[in-house]
Amino acid sequence: MADEAPRKMTHQRNRQLKSLMLKKAREDLKREAEQKAEEKKKILGNRIEALGDLSSMSQQELMDLCRELHARTDKVDDQRYDIQVKVKKNDAEIEELNQKIFELRGKFKRPPLRRVRMSADQMLRALLGSKHKVTMDLRSNLKTVKEPKK
Repeated sequence: MADEAPRKMTHQRNRQLKSLMLKKAREDLKREAEQKAEEKKKILGNRIEALGDLSSMSQQELMDLCRELHARTDKVDDQRYDIQVKVKKNDAEIEELNQKIFELRGKFKRPPLRRVRMSADQMLRALLGSKHKVTMDLRSNLKTVKEPKK
């Protein structure tokens, strides 16, 4: 058994496993969506009261019900507006704090320096500028080495 190399999966087996995994993932997504729908239904059932039999109510009772529902919607709308204002205020504060962080850190992140291959002439040109014409031939300054004859 120690001599055996790890076997590669066949193309067909690989495709079969992929299809099984995708099928499982689809089932999980479907189950999750159903759970969310049930949870939403349950929450809405708790929040919303049944109106009752509207056909048996008199004109005055229906008008009172409409006024009550209108008052509730106004109250909910006010709460929604208050929450929106708080969210906008918090977003502005977050943006301001992010700007302060960037200012404290510095305007930009310095990239790591890389080695640049440069000849002596290029280095002198970069340091002295293009006005000065200085050439330095380092190879001419090297000593010549004589090889011993055999």
